[in-house]
Amino acid sequence: KGQIMMQSFFRNYLDNLKEFHDEIRKAVQGLPQTALDWDPGPEMNSVNVLVVHLAGAERYWIGDVINGEPSGRDRESEFLVQGLSAEDLFQRLSEIESYIEKALETFALQELDAKRISPRNGREVSVGWALCHALKHTSLHVGHIQIVRQLWEQQTR
Repeated sequence: KGQIMMQSFFRNYLDNLKEFHDEIRKAVQGLPQTALDWDPGPEMNSVNVLVVHLAGAERYWIGDVINGEPSGRDRESEFLVQGLSAEDLFQRLSEIESYIEKALETFALQELDAKRISPRNGREVSVGWALCHALKHTSLHVGHIQIVRQLWEQQTR
């Protein structure tokens, strides 16, 4: 009886997010530690940085912005991360999935137009915009992670 029923829109949202996370898991699987910390060139990021950053961004947009639950996120430090193992990254993805699932269970479609303020820059956004932005941002970085893996494999042949 205590089970909360998530509205189908939010279930679909979570399914899309988990599909992106599964793509990340596939791209990370089997990479050595040096590959996870390798950045392919100037203005490019390592797999470790990209995963930590996108998980931080998902938590920020859904937790900090939409739910008003401060995470204490240090965005700049996400770009300095090194030394995490594939298991560490998978754990981060699982933790953020659990957090987002719990958050989405509390959301209602009527709230999609509700306004929120981004604590980082004071910008006003709707709940719907913040959700879409988080998903778009994740998809962008999934592609980056896949490309970093391809570049790693090319240069190690």
